[in-house]
Amino acid sequence: MSHPGFARTPEPPYFAVIFTSQRTDGDRGYEHMAQRMVELAAQQPGFLGVESVRDKAGLGITVSYWRSREDIRAWREHAEHQSAQAAGRRIWYADYRLRICEVLRESAPAGADATSQSG
Repeated sequence: MSHPGFARTPEPPYFAVIFTSQRTDGDRGYEHMAQRMVELAAQQPGFLGVESVRDKAGLGITVSYWRSREDIRAWREHAEHQSAQAAGRRIWYADYRLRICEVLRESAPAGADATSQSG
C-alpha cells in the first residue's frame, strides 16, 4: 500500500515541477497561501498530484506533477498563482530553485498500491 503522502500519478511520461525553497522566519500568511495554492493547482487542467516536505530549518521540497509542459505553463501564468509567486519572492523565501523534469520511469515496491509500476 502506498503512503498517503504519495501522489497517485499515471503511467509515464508526465512532468514534475520541483520547487526547493529556504523559508524566511515566521509564517506571515505562508501556510494559508501554500494550502490555497495546492487547492487551486488541483483544479487546473493537467494537474496530477503533489508531494511536499519541509524540515525544521525551513528547507522545503515540493514536487507537483503535470500531464504536459503546456499545463505547467498555464499554471505558472495563472493570475492568483502569479500573485503568490510575487509574495514568495518578497516575503517568504530567502532562496529557491525551480526545476522542470520529464518523468520517464516510475517504480514502486512489489504489492504497492501505485497507479503505475513500470520497471
